[in-house]
Amino acid sequence: MRDLKGSALTDRLAAAADSKAALLAKLKPKPTVVDPLFAERGAMKAADLKAVREAREVEKALAKQAAADRVAAAEADVAAAEAAELADKRGARKERKQLSKEEAKAKRDAKYAARKAR
Repeated sequence: MRDLKGSALTDRLAAAADSKAALLAKLKPKPTVVDPLFAERGAMKAADLKAVREAREVEKALAKQAAADRVAAAEADVAAAEAAELADKRGARKERKQLSKEEAKAKRDAKYAARKAR
């Protein structure tokens, strides 16, 4: 009389095993679906990435060249200013020398004239 509606021990054990198997089946990883366009997308991404990197490299090179040009222009300005200042100094020195030569000549002429006058 204990056997009510298939509740025998073997039936219960089989039901428990089936439920455990169902739980384990839920936890098993499912097979992945491989996208047929995966390789193409990867190639496209790589090409896009390469193009972006090249564009950035060109921008960096242009920026570096512009910075070098600015530095060179600043150095050229400084050199030109120094050259102009040096030319001004040389011109002033030449003028002073010319004036001192003229003064010395005037002194000599005055001495000569004074000697002649005696």
